[in-house]
Amino acid sequence: MIQAKRDLLSALGQALSQVLSQVAPDAAPPEPVFEAPKQAAHGDLAITAAMQLAKPLKKNPRELAAALVAALEAQPAVQQWVQLPIEIAGPGFINLRLKPEAKQSIVTDVLAAGDKFGWQPATGKKVLVEFVSANPTGPLHVGHGRQGALGDALCNLFETQGQQVTREFYYNDAGVQIDTLTHSTHLRIQGFKPGDDCWPTDPDNPESKKFYNGDYIADIAADFLAKKTVKADDREFTASGDVNDLDGIRQFAVAYLRHEQDLDLKAFDVRFDNYYLESSLYTSGRVEAAVQKLKDAGKTFEEGGALWLRSTDYGDDKDRVMRKSDGGYTYFVPDVAYHIAKWERGFEQCVNIQGSDHHGTIARVRAGLQAAGVGIPQGWPDYVLHKMVTVMKNGEEVKISKRAGSYVTLRDLIEWTSKDAVRFFLISRKADTEFVFDVDLALKQNDENPVFYVQYAHARIQSVRAQYAEKYAEKGGDLSTIGTAKLSLLSAPTELALMTKLAEYPDMLRAAAIGLAPHDVAFYLRDLAGAFHSYYAAERFLVDDVELGRARVALLTATAQVLRSGLALLGVSAPEKM
Repeated sequence: MIQAKRDLLSALGQALSQVLSQVAPDAAPPEPVFEAPKQAAHGDLAITAAMQLAKPLKKNPRELAAALVAALEAQPAVQQWVQLPIEIAGPGFINLRLKPEAKQSIVTDVLAAGDKFGWQPATGKKVLVEFVSANPTGPLHVGHGRQGALGDALCNLFETQGQQVTREFYYNDAGVQIDTLTHSTHLRIQGFKPGDDCWPTDPDNPESKKFYNGDYIADIAADFLAKKTVKADDREFTASGDVNDLDGIRQFAVAYLRHEQDLDLKAFDVRFDNYYLESSLYTSGRVEAAVQKLKDAGKTFEEGGALWLRSTDYGDDKDRVMRKSDGGYTYFVPDVAYHIAKWERGFEQCVNIQGSDHHGTIARVRAGLQAAGVGIPQGWPDYVLHKMVTVMKNGEEVKISKRAGSYVTLRDLIEWTSKDAVRFFLISRKADTEFVFDVDLALKQNDENPVFYVQYAHARIQSVRAQYAEKYAEKGGDLSTIGTAKLSLLSAPTELALMTKLAEYPDMLRAAAIGLAPHDVAFYLRDLAGAFHSYYAAERFLVDDVELGRARVALLTATAQVLRSGLALLGVSAPEKM
């Protein structure tokens, strides 16, 4: 079907040129495109070009459609792949119904390409995706989990489109939050705990009242006193055990929590190519260099003892403070320096996956990048902002974790359900919608549970394949022969519907990558599983007709391949048995 669509796109382009040469010789033909009809009864492919051209050409859309249909029906590719006559509907829709052989060819396409079906050749385009980026002050929470699922799936999508992807984790290893972590751990080392009179107030900073109360702080304190060594992906540190060694406590606590985050990410099967430290932006001089670029460009001014960026020149609703009167930089300044570094590292596209609370920083970061004058295009980088996740268990909202003290951790969610369920659920809605993670639903083994529904489709197919190999072993039913199947035998309505859905996979991958929409993969997999389950309910596979059985098992094998490939993009397994 993919070859059929390519041929038909070429035929449509020729037909558009032919029609326009007659009615508007000076008009440039639009790009030939097909749309998916909103209702299956309207056909397999829709053309809306007649309606799009009617207004600028001041022509009747149905008359244009009729001329276009006449040109199309004369094209050899249309005669080969489309059922004639072609239908014109409504104000000028052109609906094409493909011949069965056009749909049947998708089985051959999938079996030939295997797990690379839908993948595009390498483009050389370098893409960086920054996600999770949790500060090393506690365990990863479910919001970080949503970022992990979104980011990893998006990276996988980019790779299917031939792009060279780097996964990056950026974190703040300095600043107020790290000071709070240090002093919370210091108090635990001294034997204090949440609830003690001294706990709410930092003895070194009476104005600070925010402390980390989770049990993990006590674990860090105990291991520091025991002089343990902790190792994370990006650092290693041995504790001195000295209760007064605040710098040692800070470094040990950061290394300890980075190690814990690595365990969370490993349990979630998320990996990173690079870890980028905010502190390095200062020690390398990148922050000062970025500020100097903005000054040299004339995009800053002094007022009230502070340094400001003229961000309103770039569409921001107000100018922003860069350096406060006390000499400290505001949060977006190192972000600007960081993104200049990304650009200088050669990344044509950068995507930041963050919580929706970061929305306010987008305009000022982009303004700073434009003002710096280093060649960064407008609208760079891209952002995917996700909303919060509410966790329900036993019909009630779960708000806290003993491990974390104030929120549900990613590891809690994995332990309560499974990595597969958490991955699929957290990516099964658009990122900008709030999501309720129902633990009870994730444990159900029925059609209500979307990940079970999709995985069960794959397991069901593997069961049929095993039965087929056993039953037809003496009749040429070896699974290695399905490549020679007579696909022309696949003509049942549910077979045609399933093959049509398989053919949508490459275009879905392309659109999901362009739209930064990995949830589209989850939507597609549910639809594909639904098409398979309908087929399973309507037809028999272990039939007396060996050739028909072979053809149907070939279709099932192609379906299993696409299910497996799609699940892999989401980081979800495709079980053989359930």
